[in-house]
Amino acid sequence: DEQQVPTEPQWESKAPARLSSSTNLKQGMQQIGQEAQESDRKNLRDKDEENSADQEILSIEAGAEMSCEESSLVFSATPGLLFEENEHIKTHPISLSWAFGYNSSLPVYSLLDEEQRVILYVSSHSAVIHDVHGNRQYHLQGHSNSISCLCISEDRRWVATADQGPDNLIIVWDAFSGIPVHTIFGSHPEDGVGAIAISQDAKYLVTVGASKIQRVCIWKWTSPEDKPMFSIELPPAFGYQSYIVFNPKNHKELVSNSKTQVLFYMWSDDTSGLHYSAPPLTDRTFDKTVGLFSQSVFHFSNLQALTATSGGKLVVWDIVCSPSRPASLCVKPHNMKAIKLMYVQKDALTVLTASDSYFVTCDVKGHVKFYDGQLQLVNWYSHFKLGPIQSISFSKSPPRPSSNNSNYSSSCTINSQPFIIRNFILSTRDATVLHFTAKGSKLDKLMEEAKEAVNAIACHPSQPLIAIGSHCGLLKVWDYMQTKYLYSRIFMEASIQCLAYDPKGTFLVAGFSDGSVYILDSISLEDDCKEFKYSRGPVTHISFSHDSQYFATADEKYSVTVYRRILKNGERTWEHLAGVHSHYKAIRNIIFGVDLDSDQPRLLSLGEDRLLVEYDLGSSSKDNLAILRRDRIEQSAVPLCLAWYPPFTPEAFILTANNKYKMKLYNATTKMCRKSLLGPTYGSPLEKIQILPAANSQDPQKRYLAYITKDKVGLQILPIDGNPHKSLAFICHPGGVSNLASSYDGCHVFTAGGNDRIVMKWELNINALEATVSLGGEDLIPFYNLLDGGRDGEFFRELEDYFYYAQLRSQGIDAMETRQVSTHIPLEEVPFVMRAMGFYPSEEKIEDMINEVKFSEYVDTGKQVTNINLGDFIKLYINHRPAFGLSMKEIQNAFQVLGYSSKNGEIVINRGDLLEQLQCRGEHMTEEELAECLTTLLGRNPEGEISEQGTYDPSGAAALIEEEIPEEITAEIFTADILGLPIPEPDNTETGKNYELPNRIGSAES
Repeated sequence: DEQQVPTEPQWESKAPARLSSSTNLKQGMQQIGQEAQESDRKNLRDKDEENSADQEILSIEAGAEMSCEESSLVFSATPGLLFEENEHIKTHPISLSWAFGYNSSLPVYSLLDEEQRVILYVSSHSAVIHDVHGNRQYHLQGHSNSISCLCISEDRRWVATADQGPDNLIIVWDAFSGIPVHTIFGSHPEDGVGAIAISQDAKYLVTVGASKIQRVCIWKWTSPEDKPMFSIELPPAFGYQSYIVFNPKNHKELVSNSKTQVLFYMWSDDTSGLHYSAPPLTDRTFDKTVGLFSQSVFHFSNLQALTATSGGKLVVWDIVCSPSRPASLCVKPHNMKAIKLMYVQKDALTVLTASDSYFVTCDVKGHVKFYDGQLQLVNWYSHFKLGPIQSISFSKSPPRPSSNNSNYSSSCTINSQPFIIRNFILSTRDATVLHFTAKGSKLDKLMEEAKEAVNAIACHPSQPLIAIGSHCGLLKVWDYMQTKYLYSRIFMEASIQCLAYDPKGTFLVAGFSDGSVYILDSISLEDDCKEFKYSRGPVTHISFSHDSQYFATADEKYSVTVYRRILKNGERTWEHLAGVHSHYKAIRNIIFGVDLDSDQPRLLSLGEDRLLVEYDLGSSSKDNLAILRRDRIEQSAVPLCLAWYPPFTPEAFILTANNKYKMKLYNATTKMCRKSLLGPTYGSPLEKIQILPAANSQDPQKRYLAYITKDKVGLQILPIDGNPHKSLAFICHPGGVSNLASSYDGCHVFTAGGNDRIVMKWELNINALEATVSLGGEDLIPFYNLLDGGRDGEFFRELEDYFYYAQLRSQGIDAMETRQVSTHIPLEEVPFVMRAMGFYPSEEKIEDMINEVKFSEYVDTGKQVTNINLGDFIKLYINHRPAFGLSMKEIQNAFQVLGYSSKNGEIVINRGDLLEQLQCRGEHMTEEELAECLTTLLGRNPEGEISEQGTYDPSGAAALIEEEIPEEITAEIFTADILGLPIPEPDNTETGKNYELPNRIGSAES
C-alpha cells in the first residue's frame, strides 16, 4: 500500500552513512569539492569544457566519415529540421515510409516536448524519430541487424545505436538532421553490443559486448580513431552486464550491473587504463534478501551510487576505507562497498534514474516515485494503471518559471510544496508509450502496440486500410495513407494467426491459433456470424474466391477447409462446406483462381510435400471436399510459395518458387513445367510472393512481383527471364519476416516481422527499379556476366567449342559430306553440352529443359521447336544450373544420412550399399548404366566405348570397380577420387564453413 511507505528511510547498515544532508544540487557539488580526492576533482567538468563540447563534436569532419555537404548540414541543423516539407527525392525502388510498432524491450526517449512532441524509439533495425503531434516519422537506417541498444546525449543532439550479429555496427547520429556522423565497425566482432551509454558531455561512448566473455570499451567517438581508448574483459561469473551508465559529474567513472553483480569502473589518461571492481553483496551481507539488480545510478550530490532490485530495495554504495589505510589510497573504484540496503516498497523496481535533484524509480505495477537526496519519498504517481515500466525519459527543458504553481501536484512532505518537475515519457513492457505533463498532471497515451508476435496483416481491396493482428489478440485497422489508427478489437480466446479481406471489402476473416475462424464486418469488426471451428490446428492461411462466394483456410495439421456463402431464411450467411487432409507436410499457400471457360472459382494448395493439389468445388458437397488432381511438381527441391502468373500470353501459368532459388512456370491446366528460371538470390530463398495489382495507367505488359525472403523484402520485374538485374531486395526485419501484403493500387507493400512485433510500410518507386534494369545491360549482356569470366572468358570459349562440336556429333563424326555449320544445335544434344559444361541434370530436369524449348512457340505457331541457338542455350544453362553449385557440406550431409561410423570414427558408406542405392533409389540406373558411369569417371572407358561398340563386360566392370573403389567410402574419397572434384583445405573444413565447389560440377542430384 502506497500510504504505508515511510517517509523516513529504513536503514539496514553495517557501515556509517555518508549521504549528504542537503538535497540541493549546488550544495552537493560544493560538498564534492570538499570531500573528493585530487584525482576526482581533476575529472569534474568545468564550464568552459561544457560550452565547447558541442563545438568539438561539430568539427569532426575528418573523423566522422561525412562529405562536405553533410558536415555543413550537421553544423547548421536545428531541432525539427527532419520534418521540413522539402523532403529529399526518394531514389530507391523500395523506401521505408512508416513503422507500425516498436521494440518495447528498449527505452523510449523524449527528444522535444511542449509544442513539438518528438520521441525516439527502435523498430527492428532502424531508430525512429516520431513527431507525435505532426504524425510524422523519420527513420535512422544503417544497421543490417536488429538494434540491440541505444542512448542519447543530455542535450538530445546525439543518438548512438548499436546492434548484435554479423557485421555489427555502432552509429552516432545527429538527431537534428538525421545524418550519421560517425560509424564504428567491428567494435565487438564476437556477438555485437549488449549495452551502450554516452557521457554527460557527449564526447565519450561506453559499450559492453554481448558475448559470453563480455568486453567493456571506452570510445572517444569525436576522434577519427577506430579503436577504443580502453577496453577490459569481464569474467562470465559476473553475469551478463546489461546496463551501464556514466557518472554525470565525472565521465571517467562508470557503473554497470547484471542481475547478480554490480561493477564500478574508472579510467584515466595515463598508462593505468581502465579498471573495475566487483564489490560483493549477497543475502548474508545485511541478513536480508537482496533480489535481482535492475539499474544503477550515481548520486547527484555526493560520491555514492544506488542500485534498484527486484525485491523493492535500493542498494547504497559508497567508498569505505579502513582507518589504518592512508586516505590517498581510498579511491574509486576498488573501495566501493554496499553500505545500505534500503527497503522502499514490496514491488520489484524496474527503472532507476536521476532527474534534477530527485531519484526516480518505476516498478512492475506501473508506479513512478520520486525521492530526494536523502532517499525520502517526495511524491509518487500510482494511478496510471500501467503494466511494468521499461523506461522513463524526462524532457530536455526544465519547468518554466511561473508565479502560479497551483496546477502542479503537491509533494507528500510536511511542507506540501508544489511538486515541480520536468515532463516525462513512460514506456511499458507491454508496448504502451505515454506522455506525462507535470503541470496539470495530465497523462496522454501516445502509442499502444502489440505486445506479442505479429504475423497477420491484410490490405483492403479498394481503400487505403491495413488490418494488423497479433498473438496477444489485438486487431487494429489503420488508414495507411494518413497513418491514422481507426478502430480495434481485442480477442481474449486465442492468438490471431492470419487475416484476409474478401475481394469486395465487406468482410474481414481472422484465423486463430485454436483453429477457430471469425468472419467480421470490415468496418465495425463485429461478428457477421457465429465463429467456425473446423480446422484441426492453428489456421495459417486464408484465401477468398474472386466472387466472394467461397473462402478457404489451411492449418498446421495439413488440412484445407472450405466455407461458402449461402441464402438462409432470406438472409445471406456463411456455412462450412467441407475439409480434407490433403497434404502430409506443411501447407505453404492456398490460392483461388478463375476458370477462364466458366468463370467458376478454382482452388489450389501447395505443400512442402511437393504436391500441388487442385480441388473440385463444383463436385464438392456438404462434408465432402472433392480433389480434382494431385501433381508432384518438384523432384528434390521444396516449393515454398505460389501465385497466379499475369496473362502475358494466351497460355495461363502458375508461378512457384522453391528452396533452390528457382522460379517455375507451370501450365495452369496440365501442370506441366513450362519454364524454370533463376530467381532472386539474396541470402535465402523466397518465402512468399505476391503479384502487385496493375495501376490504371500502367502498361499491361509491365507487371511487378513483390516477395520476401528470410529477412528481406524485394521487387521483381515481370515477365521473369532469369536476369538478376530485374530484381532487388532490402533488409526489412533482420530477425525474420513472417508475412507480406500489398496495397490495392500496388504503390505500397507491407511486411510483418513476427516476433519483433513490427509491421513496416514500404513505398515503391517503379521508375527507379526500371532504371536499375537498364544499367545492367540488354539482351544477353546480363547473362554473359553470370558466366565465369564473362563474354571474353575461357568458359564462354569452351562453351562455343562444345556447341559446335555438338553440331558435328549430330551430323556424324565420321561423315564425309560437306558440313552444314549453323548457329543452332538439335535439342537432343542439349543434355550432352550441359554435362560437358559441368552441369549434370537429372533425367526429369532434362525432360523439363527439352519441353521448355520444344513448346516455347507452340501457343503462337502451333509448331514444336526442334533446335536451339547459342544465346538461348546460355539462358537455359544459367536458369537450370544450381544457383550456387554444390558444396562440400552437402556431400558430407548426404554421407551423414546414408552412411555409418567406421572403426576410425569416420562417416563412411559401404561400396555395395552405394551401388545398390544408385540402382534402386531415386532415378533408377541399370547395372550397365552404372558400370558405364563409374568406369568413365575412373578413366577406364573412353566416351561412347560401351554404348557404341556394345562391348559391356559385367565381370570386367565389377573387377575394375572393386579394384579402384575401396570397401568403405568417405565423403572425401567420393569427392576427390571418384568424382575428381577439388576438396577444401583440412583446416578450413574444420571451421564448419560451407565451401562452394566450382559451379560447373553440377547439382546434388547427380
